[in-house]
Amino acid sequence: MTQEEKYNIERHDLSIDRSLRAWSAADEYLLQAFIALEKKPDHFGIYNDRFGFLGCHLHEFNPTVILSQKSQEKAILANSKAHNIPLPNFSNPLSPLENKLDFALIKMPKSLALFQLFLEQIVHNSTENISVTCAFMTRHFSPKILQIAQEYFEVVEQSKALKKARLLVLTKKKNTVKKEMIVPINYKDQVYKQYWGVFSAEHIDYATQFFLEHLEIKETDHHILDLAAGNGIIANEIFKKLPGAEIHVMDDAYLAVASAKLNIQGENIHHHFNNNLSIFDDDTFDLIVTNPPFHFEYEINIQITLQLFKACFRCLKAGGSLQLVANKHLNYKVHLERLFSSVQHIAENRKFVVYKCVK
Repeated sequence: MTQEEKYNIERHDLSIDRSLRAWSAADEYLLQAFIALEKKPDHFGIYNDRFGFLGCHLHEFNPTVILSQKSQEKAILANSKAHNIPLPNFSNPLSPLENKLDFALIKMPKSLALFQLFLEQIVHNSTENISVTCAFMTRHFSPKILQIAQEYFEVVEQSKALKKARLLVLTKKKNTVKKEMIVPINYKDQVYKQYWGVFSAEHIDYATQFFLEHLEIKETDHHILDLAAGNGIIANEIFKKLPGAEIHVMDDAYLAVASAKLNIQGENIHHHFNNNLSIFDDDTFDLIVTNPPFHFEYEINIQITLQLFKACFRCLKAGGSLQLVANKHLNYKVHLERLFSSVQHIAENRKFVVYKCVK
């Protein structure tokens, strides 16, 4: 760890894999770039700081940290508390920023649509002299990154590689018309809406479509949770069949929850921006449905999903079911059978399998 990296930043997520670090060489490069600035900015934003590496090291400069995930917020709060650091100013990717930015740091997200959404917010909430420094690992470079950056800035310059990371410096912002940042997606007789950067922007992902074809619901399913809900399509399709049910829609991603609010509303519909089930009591739900994630940016990590399965078991009533769709190669059945007395294959094809687990 270099002299500038003075805080031991922990991951603070649901994973139990201690070999995973809370930062990368791209984060280190961004930190060095900021420290090297001759004149520090008056107002600057930090984007995609998943565990607070940048926010904690640069806290004395009073950054605004734009939150994309609830897990991100929890990690930053935990790391700030551990080091007795004042909490940063938080905002989200859709709201106007309190102060116009004159500088921004972006750890490049895997979703280039999310990168564009970040730039969209920055250029419409910044001074004329805004400068943006982005960082990415060289193996993740795509020419599309440059195309998106050039939509918003006249000057787009790349640095030399350092520890297999590279910087992209954007200056001289263009005058652009503010975009809506919402993508319409057709599914059967309904148009679903979702913000840029939410999973599967071109169509309802195939795993979810397969799940909806085989989902089993009963009239006695009065309390339902759609976990890792994305744009809320699974919850909404259930709502059409059980309009009197109490349905909770939860996702770790801010933009997913905001999208779900566009697609499903009602007196008995409850939206939650959260990454775990700690807000729910034991024996709460008759049915939990999920298309759980196992990709977190470029990281493949089923440990987080397995922790969620344990929480689902706790929150289900006796006789209640957890139903999920997953890629076949993940072999979740062996893990689910350690929790549930009954684990059935409802359906499967060459790529996906639908499980029904009864408590």
